[in-house]
Amino acid sequence: MKLKIIIATLLLSANVFAQNDKETVKTIYSQSLTNGQSYQWLDYLSNQIGGRLSGSVSAEKAVRYTKLELEKLGLDKVWLQEVMVPKWERGEKEVGYFETSGEKLNVNICALGGSIATPAAGLKAQVIEVKSFEELEALGTKVKGRIVFFNGALNPELIHTFEAYGGCSKQRYAGAYEAGKLGAVGVIVRSLNLRQDNLPHTGSMGYLDLPNNQRIPSAAISTNDSNLLSEALKKDKNLEFYFKQSCKQFEDVLSYNVIGEITGNEFPDEYMIVGGHLDSWDLGDGSHDDGAGVVQSMEVVRLLKESGIKPKRTIRVVLFMNEENGLRGGKKYAEEAKRKNENHVFALESDSGGFTPRGFSFDCSDANLNKVLSWEPLFKPYLIHYFEKGYSGADIGPLKNDNIVLAGLRPDSQRYFDHHHAANDTFDAVNKRELELGAATMTSLIYLFDKYGTVTISDVKEIKN
Repeated sequence: MKLKIIIATLLLSANVFAQNDKETVKTIYSQSLTNGQSYQWLDYLSNQIGGRLSGSVSAEKAVRYTKLELEKLGLDKVWLQEVMVPKWERGEKEVGYFETSGEKLNVNICALGGSIATPAAGLKAQVIEVKSFEELEALGTKVKGRIVFFNGALNPELIHTFEAYGGCSKQRYAGAYEAGKLGAVGVIVRSLNLRQDNLPHTGSMGYLDLPNNQRIPSAAISTNDSNLLSEALKKDKNLEFYFKQSCKQFEDVLSYNVIGEITGNEFPDEYMIVGGHLDSWDLGDGSHDDGAGVVQSMEVVRLLKESGIKPKRTIRVVLFMNEENGLRGGKKYAEEAKRKNENHVFALESDSGGFTPRGFSFDCSDANLNKVLSWEPLFKPYLIHYFEKGYSGADIGPLKNDNIVLAGLRPDSQRYFDHHHAANDTFDAVNKRELELGAATMTSLIYLFDKYGTVTISDVKEIKN
């Protein structure tokens, strides 16, 4: 079986690439680096609109702005796709402190997205530290009436920092759920950050099926203050922690995915999409997460037009709403695609920051990955070398089926979590050239998949027979 698939792949990728592909890719990179628009778009999105939490006024401003900018590009079609999204507001700036050896130490905290508020006067209770759900389970009812401090740190030994993030993110999302079941009164979670600093990192949390009377407030605490609190607890097991937050969840509100389209001239009913998420958290202006992905995706369709490329297949740029705390935009797009019986053959997402691009990870068949590997020489001059199977992206995930190729841009990740969901996720942290290189790399992949197509299950079966 494996031999037949390999033979099929070799036959399908025999037409690896023509000499003019090298020139086309070179033109794409040249246009992005000398005549790019992504950085200017990001400047406006970040500095004139700012943080774009779903359901907020800023999010709606971002919808109007990006729709207008896509219309200026002269695409064949630009439209808004309605989607109901959650609306959560942070409220007043959070306060947190603890006392040790007669000294009051203020700490940097922020409410986690979706959390309930503390009582109006704040919450004060003894703290109990854990570093995993296993430790929490072992404590059982000993956490009743206490604040649980999740102090599980990202593993610094992992070179791929998203793996380190994945190893701890459950504490943030489900910490209040697990602690609430055991009778805890509150949760504070070590920020998901590899750097030691004073910035608390927010992010989504959920109560799942927890009854309202067991739902407890949940906040993130900076890495520096996590270390400080942990050391203090070693000296005083009865230490009390205080925090106050006034966040609030509202009824869902109407928002939109923003979609632009270049109609294919040979296979208009085969859809290829590129996108990022338009919403962001509210502490910074969301430049890396995911303003970068938004403007890079917009730049893909602009670069195709500027480079004189007339796509065979229909290319869509999709700016998804509500990836951060609900994934409503990605789910809605997939639902509509299924309802309309649209044939999506390829989807690319940029949601890993605007740092130097290294390559892509693919959720696809071996045959399609081998096809990509045959294009490596085209990317080598631009130092793009990472082509591996793996995670693609949250917003395009709902489109998954046996035939579609899903891909995620993989920039260098070493500094990403210094900014992720924090107040320093700002425009000044994005390098113009790195952003433009990412846009060109994405455009090149779109160009190649459009020109040479994808390998479907029926293709492989036909050759096998």
